[in-house]
Amino acid sequence: MVPIADIIVRAADGGSASLAAHAGKVLLIVNTASRCGFTPQYEGLEALHRGYAERGFEVLGFPCNQFGGQEPGDAAQIASFCSLTYDVTFPLFARIDVNGSNADPLFERLKADAPGLLGTKAIKWNFTKFLVDRSGKVRARYAPTSKPQAIRVDIEALL
Repeated sequence: MVPIADIIVRAADGGSASLAAHAGKVLLIVNTASRCGFTPQYEGLEALHRGYAERGFEVLGFPCNQFGGQEPGDAAQIASFCSLTYDVTFPLFARIDVNGSNADPLFERLKADAPGLLGTKAIKWNFTKFLVDRSGKVRARYAPTSKPQAIRVDIEALL
């Protein structure tokens, strides 16, 4: 299986981005949306990102419009909303699919490595979170209802 650091994703500008730029860090990878009941989690995600960045932690956001059409904007609109509303500084990538035949390879990998309840692989909603250790191993999957601050203990254990 290809290491997570070798996976190529789409950057917000539509180009390619290698996750190798994030190798050796603890990552929290999240499918996000701007018009979701969980959207206020951007605040907590940003707090984690800022609070642990110096220790080698990053949040990576992947906007997704597959759940209730809650991320309809283009990359510029998404970035503007996140910056102006939640002062987001963590990397946001291009809008992607996380389920189905067009699912992004990164999320296919994350789902395979950390299935949900009862072994289900499909992501159920926006703000599903995956915690990845410094070696690229997926260590945990969190439901959209899991608030970012509740993940602090697990992040600290990996730092």
